[in-house]
Amino acid sequence: MHFQILFLTVLWCGFVDSRKIRGISSSYKRFYRERKSFLCIDGSKIIPFEQVNDDYCDCQDGSDEPGTSACPRGRFYCTNLGFRPHYIPSSRVNDGICDCCDASDEYNSHAHCQNTCWNLGQRERAYVEGQMRTLDEGLRLKQQLIEEGILLWREKQAQLRELQQAAEDLQIKLEEHRRRKHEADRLREQTLKALDAGDSGFRSQNSTVSSIFQLLDRNKDGSITVDEVQARVALVHDEERILSEDEAVALLGGYHQMDLTEFRHTLWDILTRGDSIKIKHSDGAPGRLLVEDSPLKAADRGDAASLFPLHTTSILSCSSCCKETGPAVEMETTNLKKAEEAYETVNMEMSDLQKKLATDYGTDWEFLFLNSQCYKLKVYEYTYTLCPFNQVTQKNTAGTEVSLGIMLWPFTIPLGLCRLLDMKVGDVGWNTKEPVQSDGV
Repeated sequence: MHFQILFLTVLWCGFVDSRKIRGISSSYKRFYRERKSFLCIDGSKIIPFEQVNDDYCDCQDGSDEPGTSACPRGRFYCTNLGFRPHYIPSSRVNDGICDCCDASDEYNSHAHCQNTCWNLGQRERAYVEGQMRTLDEGLRLKQQLIEEGILLWREKQAQLRELQQAAEDLQIKLEEHRRRKHEADRLREQTLKALDAGDSGFRSQNSTVSSIFQLLDRNKDGSITVDEVQARVALVHDEERILSEDEAVALLGGYHQMDLTEFRHTLWDILTRGDSIKIKHSDGAPGRLLVEDSPLKAADRGDAASLFPLHTTSILSCSSCCKETGPAVEMETTNLKKAEEAYETVNMEMSDLQKKLATDYGTDWEFLFLNSQCYKLKVYEYTYTLCPFNQVTQKNTAGTEVSLGIMLWPFTIPLGLCRLLDMKVGDVGWNTKEPVQSDGV
């Protein structure tokens, strides 16, 4: 008898407990442990505990009817053992439709629901495991990209240092080429000035040559004959002796007479050297030389430098120097231009590299490798080329290409492209420019 009473008591307590906790999650069980009274969760009313789940709504928040459809604001908790638990509106309880995979919402209806939580849980677990594998693979690839990004970053830093060193070396060479160019220009200017002075001296020389020629041309017929040479020219080491006809012919270059042009290039050079012959006095007296006329006096001494400011040899030397300094100036100009071009090229490369290094490639440079990558996407008659950290372009079948903007990190797609792609690259607002997250890009 006592055993039967005990059994019935336990059975009744289990019935009351099960009725009390139907539709309640474990986190809410503490509100339903009372036996004599129940306090609405919103604190608005206290009711007898027997009125919990009695299919009549007493609390405004519906907390007294978690397991029935009596309260319009109530919620029913699907335990769904083996799958994901969730809440459903209490109006769906015992409505003949299975909303909980464990069929707990249709405990008092004519619906024949099967417990599908285990199968759903298996699929869910398989999906989660796949997501975890994808995440692990993504993390592995990210770590790989981070390592590659760090290596690329270090390489670019080393490249920048090399360019900076090359720029310093080219700067030194450039200054040296500028110095050489300036020196070549200075030498050329000096040579040109010397030539100008030489032209003046050469005109003075021509005047002296003409005077000597007229002095030797006694009959003023415009030519010097053998007799005139014998009468006016004497040997330096034997002044008293008159030149023979053969000696006079030899001085006239093998001819019996000589005009001014031939005189300038033959006999005049012999007279100006002053080491073999001299010009006699105008009266032809032996032993007396012409000393009154300063040009003849200079010629008598063989002092060509005193006859005219710049000797013919000096003029030819300056002319030769001018010919040498001309190509030198051109060569230095070419070398300077090449050095300037090389210096400018290195500076441009250094500037481009500094801009790349100043770009945000992610916290650990994981997106640095994308800087030299481009991806193409074909949509209808258009081909889109997306180059991260660079241009995004659109090209039609006719070959016309249009720039759609620049793609920077965090990666953004120009809104016009999103419209053309019909939102296939991700959900981006029409009036905003948000980062795109899509497997298709």
